[in-house]
Amino acid sequence: MTASTIAAAATPIEVEGFLAHLVAERGRSANTVAAYRRDLRAYVAWLGAHDASPDTATIDLLVDLIADRRASGVAESTLARQLAAIRTFHRYLVVEGGRADDPTALLDGVRVPAGIPKPLSEQQVIALLDAASGPSPLDRRDLALLELLYATGARISEAVGLSIADLDLDARLVRLLGKGSKERIVPFGSAAGAALVRWFSPDGRAALVPRQWKRRTDAEAVFLNARGGRLSRQAGWTMLKRRGAQAGIDGELSPHVLRHSCATHLLDHGADLRVVQEMLGHASISTTQIYTKVSQDRLFEVYRSAHPRATTAR
Repeated sequence: MTASTIAAAATPIEVEGFLAHLVAERGRSANTVAAYRRDLRAYVAWLGAHDASPDTATIDLLVDLIADRRASGVAESTLARQLAAIRTFHRYLVVEGGRADDPTALLDGVRVPAGIPKPLSEQQVIALLDAASGPSPLDRRDLALLELLYATGARISEAVGLSIADLDLDARLVRLLGKGSKERIVPFGSAAGAALVRWFSPDGRAALVPRQWKRRTDAEAVFLNARGGRLSRQAGWTMLKRRGAQAGIDGELSPHVLRHSCATHLLDHGADLRVVQEMLGHASISTTQIYTKVSQDRLFEVYRSAHPRATTAR
């Protein structure tokens, strides 16, 4: 299915009702609802191309959908996410009386191989932070944002969504609003604190404040763009990629990699798994345990390369 086909498909009223339910009853974030909307519009468009609709979809059609997606080269992780949206939508239809049956009930799940995150080394993090250590207002902003991301393991959406009232620079605490609008209070260290103080100086954030705010909420934003508006998630992502290139960091670099790095380095230095879970805002500790595997792999790698008898046979 082409992007133009998806764009042309109108969102059925039952899908809009479901999306409204996600916001009102489940407290889903705007980003989550937008992802559901994209996946369900694609689903409805595919059904329409096969003379069907959510009211008439069958398990056979859904099996064909999975085969069609795989044939088009869609990643298993993407397919799993799309099917999760479809399953949740059909369960909603049954509960709300839109359908008497759920065609996804007997559908086999899509297994996604467990991905092992590749964190930055501590030396790479230092190089990344050094790349943003200039005197300009944007340098000060970038360093403050990078220090905060690494110090707290915050998601980029949580960081750029911060308001000034969410920060306590004296106690070095930040209030983060995570998935499902769940709040958590996370500490940050002296390095992130110093970078934030420098950002809030007259030569930092104040230098980017416009004569008139475009939006009222921009005045409350911790991180501003060059035009004085709230920094967007995409702009934060782009900044990180640029600073990574300046630091000579090869490979994929994203805010999530910095989040992985924070968690892995905490565990490397003896942090308790439950503490890291709370800090990252993971609903399940099994998600946090991924980082334990990463730390073990790094331990084995260092041991094999450093111990004089690690590879010596008798």
